[in-house]
Amino acid sequence: MTPLPPDFPNRGPAAPGTVYLVGAGPGDPELLTLRALRIIGEADVLVFDHLVSDAILSLVKPDAERIYAGKERGNHAVPQEDLNLMLVRLARQNLRVVRLKGGDPYTFGRGGEEVETLKEHGVPFEVVPGITAAAGVAAFAGIPLTHRNYAQACVFVTGHLKDGSMNLDWPGLARRRQTVIIYMGLHGLAHLCEQLIAHGLPADWPAAIVQQGTTPNQRTVTGTLATLPDLATVAGLKPPTLIIVGEVVRLKDKLSWFPEITA
Repeated sequence: MTPLPPDFPNRGPAAPGTVYLVGAGPGDPELLTLRALRIIGEADVLVFDHLVSDAILSLVKPDAERIYAGKERGNHAVPQEDLNLMLVRLARQNLRVVRLKGGDPYTFGRGGEEVETLKEHGVPFEVVPGITAAAGVAAFAGIPLTHRNYAQACVFVTGHLKDGSMNLDWPGLARRRQTVIIYMGLHGLAHLCEQLIAHGLPADWPAAIVQQGTTPNQRTVTGTLATLPDLATVAGLKPPTLIIVGEVVRLKDKLSWFPEITA
């Protein structure tokens, strides 16, 4: 690894008894930060989500313990409250604990909930940010999140709330001159599009959905609010996906650069 400049602050190696919430990025291991790469390689125990790729898991030292704590739709390997306390117990065993999350720990990653528990129990922690899916996946799909001609704002929302609903601020989302990025919204795609149309966006408003962005299995389907649900169904898309709504989607064909699978 290239050393940091001598005048650059260095937080040092991973410390025993500390929990590191590390963002693994959207999938491509080369999108890891230098800090994430270092801390992952020093972990005594790795608690990881289902969105973390095998390529990133291979960076863990061979004798590190691996604990799967993935949360897929309708299948939570470890309930969140139990997971929070697990991190406390592992740290109290004087281990270097890495809580590895897809994307960024503080962007729909429940990192805030986990840190609250660590603080309550007096456990030292560090948060290592990661490239969130909105930034990474959109860039690999050839869709800029903002553009002077199309969107001066972008909004990140989750398509799956804690109670299982999709009760979002529809009037706030159905606005022009902005880009809306929806995480975990594949199963509610039809409802999402219906509500955006019902609250003021035209049926022909551009929209896209990207499957497994930044990976060799990346696939992008583009259409409109009226057509995207059927197009996604015909394409047989599977999670994880990211939905992008806004006029910036018009730039996809012009700005695409990453090779995608076509079927």
